[in-house]
Amino acid sequence: MAASRWVFDNVLEVFERNFRERGELGASISIWRNGTELISRGHGWCEREKIREWTDKTLVPVYSATKVPAAATLLMVLESRGLSEETPVREVWPGFPVADARFSHLLSHQCGLAALDRQADLFDHATVVAAIEAQAPAWTLGAGHGYHPRTFGALVEEPVRRLTGQTLGTCWRENIALPLGLDFWIGLPESEWPRVARLYPGKAVGAEHPENHFYQQLAKEGTFTHKAFSSPRGLRSIQEMNTPRAWSAGLPALGGIGTASALAKFYQAVIGSISSPLSAAVRRALATPRTAGEDRVLLRPTVFTCGAQQDPLNEACGKIRQLYGPSLSAFGHPGAGGSHGFGDPETGISFAYVMNQMELSVMPGVRCMEMVEALFENELPNEG
Repeated sequence: MAASRWVFDNVLEVFERNFRERGELGASISIWRNGTELISRGHGWCEREKIREWTDKTLVPVYSATKVPAAATLLMVLESRGLSEETPVREVWPGFPVADARFSHLLSHQCGLAALDRQADLFDHATVVAAIEAQAPAWTLGAGHGYHPRTFGALVEEPVRRLTGQTLGTCWRENIALPLGLDFWIGLPESEWPRVARLYPGKAVGAEHPENHFYQQLAKEGTFTHKAFSSPRGLRSIQEMNTPRAWSAGLPALGGIGTASALAKFYQAVIGSISSPLSAAVRRALATPRTAGEDRVLLRPTVFTCGAQQDPLNEACGKIRQLYGPSLSAFGHPGAGGSHGFGDPETGISFAYVMNQMELSVMPGVRCMEMVEALFENELPNEG
């Protein structure tokens, strides 16, 4: 255990250096292993005016880190009705525009519905669903994949509503969050609003940034990447995200709000390190890669399971990047601006980082990634 403690001390050293040297304002990290939370640390401020101190109980929006909890909810609902990720989507949603798509295709970003031609408001679920049903897919099923940054929300929400008569956020809360005691919400009640930290936007990316090509396409009107990150419309500014309307909307693609501890504990459940309502079949769907290759939206190699990401591999089966550590079986999902969560079945470790001073990145930045690197500096075999 001494070696493990040394590794965790290194993670905390990076966490503290982020505040001294990298402009961190408020942030939390949580590390669990084999059912035990080994680190839960919160520090800083909820706003630049230093009105509220940040603690490990502070809530903050995590953007697309919401997608794995949302996917787990849909998979659990499907299973409760005798269905699975292999069920054709049209069995549940007859108007779905991709005739042969199964839920595994929908959850792994293969349906070509990342961008909508018809205008729709993110807060108007029915209008978004109508726009999806009218959308011609951008590619044929089986011809690749592309991240669905915003439409993913309605894509997972609509089947849940059809099967249960409830919103996805309500199903999440009743069937997963409450049984696990997770301080994580997809649709935050008014009683929790005072706990939410204020978000601050990241700085513009310089020409030397390794993701510059992506950002050029993101900023250019008419590109597929721009359209994917712009439809449905709404919540394009950080100021909009700092409102009760955004917190309470329950948007499954980007509207989750919670603590680092809750997000990391969720991944303990997903990797099977704690008892949970998630069956082995649901956990397997979240952990098994479904598509890999060049992403038509993110413009880089990506790997998707039914709702989560894994690190892509090169021809020698080595990792191109290590957002989820060195293990080939690790998986999770980042959120815009730097938030991050993942689980590693090989070591029994789960990790989450949330913050309010965002970075202008769809992938975790240096503040997070140095902590992940420090966590796995020494080999950590699963002791469970």
